[in-house]
Amino acid sequence: MSNPEIGKTIQCGDVTTNYHDLGEGDAVLMLHGSGPGVSAWANWRLVLQRLQSDFRLLAPDLAGFGYTQTPSDMPLTRQNWLDQMVRFLDAMKIERAHVIGNSFGGSMALALAIAHPDRVNKMVLMGSVGVPFELTPGLDAVWGYTPSVENMQAIMKIFAYDQNLIGDALVRMRYEASMRPGIQDAYASMFPAPRQRWVEAMSHSEASIRALAHETLIVHGREDKVIPLSNSLTLHQWILNSQLHVFGKCGHWTQIEHEAAFSRLVSDFFHEQR
Repeated sequence: MSNPEIGKTIQCGDVTTNYHDLGEGDAVLMLHGSGPGVSAWANWRLVLQRLQSDFRLLAPDLAGFGYTQTPSDMPLTRQNWLDQMVRFLDAMKIERAHVIGNSFGGSMALALAIAHPDRVNKMVLMGSVGVPFELTPGLDAVWGYTPSVENMQAIMKIFAYDQNLIGDALVRMRYEASMRPGIQDAYASMFPAPRQRWVEAMSHSEASIRALAHETLIVHGREDKVIPLSNSLTLHQWILNSQLHVFGKCGHWTQIEHEAAFSRLVSDFFHEQR
């Protein structure tokens, strides 16, 4: 049985990037979060199926995640992830794309819009990192994950408001993904304790965010235990051309817990002409 997490590959500098390319229409770059065992497919699988009839969806695994192959001596930093994204767009011959960023991916969407504003059309930030905040116990646990089935189950329960979503099959799948050769070593190297410094490293200056002119949809789960709702309130204040949608009965997995409503919201936002 083939692994749906493995898509196509393309060379982005020294990074052999695993990515998914589905649908036709306006290009949408989809940037995943930083949970253990994550991949673009694990993060976006439901939205990919829903939106591929309306857009060309491009979902790469960033360096150190999923099935992307990264040189062992390459630092996993915001700048290197940004370079990978730009090279990915160049390699795909895409001048300008809508961008959706989830959590850590939200900080990278902001990084792309700040450094290369002409490459970004509209932007969606979901449960986004990118502004200063006090490290939550949930994020500390996620970034501090050490491999075991029990630890992965505990992490999954932090992510979801609806605990019925956390079945044994999902936990086992994500645990096994976190145990692939080299993956845990890369993950442990990204956000070692003390972890408040990585919140700061993934943050952007208020002036840089306020300077953004992009139409931006900000989405957050009210019961998010990983990234505080206050992050999205701050982003909404700082980004002049923004709107904010908060889902109740929702944790950090808006794109899974409220997939149909989230997908409709995103589709309408991208299609809307102003």
